[in-house]
Amino acid sequence: MLLLIHRSRFKMADFGDEDLFAVFDNVETNKKDEKAAEVRDGSAKDSVKRIFLQRGEKRGHEESIDGVSLDDGADEGDKLKRVKKPDDESSILESVPVVEIITVDTFEACTHEVAVPQGVTYTELQVPTTKPAKEYPFVLDPFQKEALSCIENTQSVLVSAHTSAGKTVVAEYAIALSLRNKQRVIYTTPIKALSNQKYRELYEEFQDVGLMTGDVTINPSASALVMTTEILRSMLYRGSEVMREVAWVVFDEIHYMRDKERGVVWEETIILLPDNVHYVFLSATIPNASQFAGWIAHLHKQPCHVVYTEFRPTPLQHYIYPAGGDGLFLVVDETGNFREDNFQKSMAVIQEGPGSGQQRGRKGGTKGPSNTFKIVKMIMERKFQPVIVFSFSKKECEAYALQMSKLDFNTDVQVTLQYKWDK
Repeated sequence: MLLLIHRSRFKMADFGDEDLFAVFDNVETNKKDEKAAEVRDGSAKDSVKRIFLQRGEKRGHEESIDGVSLDDGADEGDKLKRVKKPDDESSILESVPVVEIITVDTFEACTHEVAVPQGVTYTELQVPTTKPAKEYPFVLDPFQKEALSCIENTQSVLVSAHTSAGKTVVAEYAIALSLRNKQRVIYTTPIKALSNQKYRELYEEFQDVGLMTGDVTINPSASALVMTTEILRSMLYRGSEVMREVAWVVFDEIHYMRDKERGVVWEETIILLPDNVHYVFLSATIPNASQFAGWIAHLHKQPCHVVYTEFRPTPLQHYIYPAGGDGLFLVVDETGNFREDNFQKSMAVIQEGPGSGQQRGRKGGTKGPSNTFKIVKMIMERKFQPVIVFSFSKKECEAYALQMSKLDFNTDVQVTLQYKWDK
């Protein structure tokens, strides 16, 4: 249970009995669960009282059960004396560990808070006097500067930002800092495909990188290891020697922790990691980020920062492409405004269009270019690339890939030059 008291102080009661996925859920849900638990607990206590009184045990001296006094020396009507209960709320709050949430002054484009556990004195982040572990050929966004400052001060940080906002910059800096300090670092991902992708990217940047998945193991003695979270949990179960040398652990896509089936993997891994390890948590925008940081601070007795931003480097726009029609219709612009006029136009095209606009062949295949081919071609012509075509079917993915390979966007001059070169 987390009670927020902003300059802020959080108190955590009975946290070990709660589902840790709740740190990503609404607070109202937690309150309902607590009330249900109290009802069950009260019913159990009432049953104990009835059994105790029926058996008539413990006579001759006074006993107290949940504020009920049993005294044989009293009159019949006073056999049960109601003892004044202490102030439950105050007694609980006095015994619960405290996590303080401090708001840090920062740039307007992001929010910066830090969760500080009880008994730890927070000191402000210091400006590094040494050369940065990694330099970038572009100007960093405010949230990136804040997160890198936390890492330079050897403090854990949760970075919450939209997809493609540049969270990987923070992870790369933690890796660069570890390699500079001759320490080891682990980068965890939720799926093998992402582990393979990150391995290729990080190997190109740092070289001293290894990969560990259920299928492949490459250079396991490297200073930087990329693996799935399940592999890291297995290493912790076995008491791997590697963990003695690890200074940083990066958790990519930490919002997977709220997954009902696999979230327990993240939960157990974080609990099993030693207190001397520091963390970089990368996540899409999530609710209760401060609550999650408070749990980390309480669990490992170290400050945990939260750097949060709603800024999107690439404006998000929503278009409708009517199947069987022609053209794209902007229905939600970059400011989030819904364009009712364009939406009605797209619906009219769909109603007037010839069905799906995609004829089927005898064997179930498509006859002529698919709608996917048409829309990708239109996107490329309008310079909206890069494009990702997603399908649940492996067979369809291969079919789409073959179709896209036929796209040609060369100009007449380029076609002429290509023709001469081929000759």
